[in-house]
Amino acid sequence: MDNHLFVSGHTACAGCGQSLAARLVIDACGPNTIAVNCTGCLEVFSTKYPESAWGIPWIHSLFQNSAAVASGVEAALRYLGKKDSINVIAQGGDGGTADIGLQALSGMMERGHDILYICYDNEAYMNTGVQRSGLTPFDTNTTTSPAGSQSTGNIRPKKPMPEICLAHGIPYVATASAGFPQDLQRKVKKAVSIKGPKYIQVHVPCPLGWRHESNLTLQVAKIAVETGLYPLVEFENGVLSAQKKITPKPVEEYLKIQGRFKHLLANPEEIKKIQAIADYNINKYNLKLETESNQ
Repeated sequence: MDNHLFVSGHTACAGCGQSLAARLVIDACGPNTIAVNCTGCLEVFSTKYPESAWGIPWIHSLFQNSAAVASGVEAALRYLGKKDSINVIAQGGDGGTADIGLQALSGMMERGHDILYICYDNEAYMNTGVQRSGLTPFDTNTTTSPAGSQSTGNIRPKKPMPEICLAHGIPYVATASAGFPQDLQRKVKKAVSIKGPKYIQVHVPCPLGWRHESNLTLQVAKIAVETGLYPLVEFENGVLSAQKKITPKPVEEYLKIQGRFKHLLANPEEIKKIQAIADYNINKYNLKLETESNQ
């Protein structure tokens, strides 16, 4: 596509996975789209007054209520008889989705609004100093879950947001990754073709917060999927309809290229715990690609 709907000139960090994912999402949604975006990295780096990277109508909401504002937009379009020709999406980071904005998101899904919610999951509050969020992985070193002599980092697992959304009985839930652009855009296009609330959680590496080289963003994103730590799955009407099969790689390949996990490399017992998380995902979603010899 020559004419992107999210354009260059913004101030994202080099190698920002979120800016890549945002372009993929908006291009897949198309020009007849209205986006509501809560406070966070994406809002800050893409809309510094008086400039904007967005080629569609774009509305800034508070940190906690992009889903609520999008609900109002969707209701207004229905009243005007225009909803069928316009996509409405709400966007937030992991903190604005899983923590601060969870109540508004739950209300949007409960009321049945025809909205696609996109969670850009960079696994911490990056815009305000790399504090842990509900979607920060286990054992991650952040400024509010620091690793040291008495700690191996974040003590909580990632909040199961896809499962929470599924519990609302919505028609479409999926996970995606900036490292797999075609898969991400396919899921976005499918989601906007479905009536009702939809939720897609997109894994977006952050070189600043994850402390990896900026040219490794796609590699980091892909290895997260290939280890089983970030399974790519989709659910339609509550049923698992597709998953990306993998030949699992050991989690060390993912951990060793990020500074946020550097403290774990000399701690095999903690690495075993993270490997157990990946193994659980692989078994739960049947992710392992069977070879011909095993079939």
